[in-house]
Amino acid sequence: MKKLNISAAVGALALGVAFSAPAMAAGTSACLITKTDTNPFFVKMKEGATAKAKELGVNLKTYAGKIDGDSESQVAAIESCIADGAKGILITASDTKAIVPSVKKARDAGLLVIALDTPLEPLDAADMTFATDNLQAGKLIGQWAKATLGDKVKTAKVGFLDLTPSQPSVDVLRDQGFMIGFGIDPKDPNKIGDEDDKRIVGHDVTNGNEEGGRTAMENLLQKDPDINVIHTINEPAAVGAYQALKAVGKEKDVLIVSVDGGCPGVKAVQDGQIGATSQQYPLLMASKGIEAIAAFAKDGTKPKATDGKNFFDTGVNLVTDKAAKDVPSISVKDGLAKCWG
Repeated sequence: MKKLNISAAVGALALGVAFSAPAMAAGTSACLITKTDTNPFFVKMKEGATAKAKELGVNLKTYAGKIDGDSESQVAAIESCIADGAKGILITASDTKAIVPSVKKARDAGLLVIALDTPLEPLDAADMTFATDNLQAGKLIGQWAKATLGDKVKTAKVGFLDLTPSQPSVDVLRDQGFMIGFGIDPKDPNKIGDEDDKRIVGHDVTNGNEEGGRTAMENLLQKDPDINVIHTINEPAAVGAYQALKAVGKEKDVLIVSVDGGCPGVKAVQDGQIGATSQQYPLLMASKGIEAIAAFAKDGTKPKATDGKNFFDTGVNLVTDKAAKDVPSISVKDGLAKCWG
């Protein structure tokens, strides 16, 4: 298992407004580059970075791809950050392999590069990763689904609504983590789709949004209308899957699990659309990332990994009101108190 493991036009980017820095931090600047600027997860990440930058007097510019998977815009953003003399970059990479040459160029230029949420491939392509343990997030929802099904787990029909064909690390970790928790042999745990467990109906991609989730769910239903367990890369995809199931009267027959923990997602758990979700904390990832860039700008200090891991773990909790034996979880009420978006 892996441990947590330029020609694009800048006009294609969503560019945020820089803050005025206090005199004590004059010249210190940073960039935040997210996959999109519409997903509540990245909206909250931007809020966290923005607030912490203002507090510390760091000039922050924010960029985002047009859609999840838009690596070209992220490459252009890195070029802009280098040209602007930024001290550091926080990035949630759309393509965790293709972005590596651009990240290397930034690091060679003296910038601190921190991956947020989504580890690069290889992991050490960034100076540090601040993230949920996405493998653990997947394991938790897999364990919960297995315990919830009981003896029926042996005859389950499982579908996977993943992110994109490029299989970024966050996609692989959540997908394969679910399998491990559920009791499916993932074969090569660094790759989606090589499994041979007969319970797997299939995989489809969603681009992490409702429309994609709806279409992917429709595709899997065509493969097997009796599918009864769905793993989703995130909550927008999960809600889309629920809508597709409801349209054919099957919403009560399928157990949907997900990852993110945004307020809309936790409310979807409350409403019974999602059975359980693994909650992560994007605001903390981003605020800690800005702190790290400020420290690096001051004296060259680089962030350290959480003890026992090779990344900085910002935590994860399983959220459900249907607790399962031996699977740690928090209630929907507690999840709503901690949610974002």
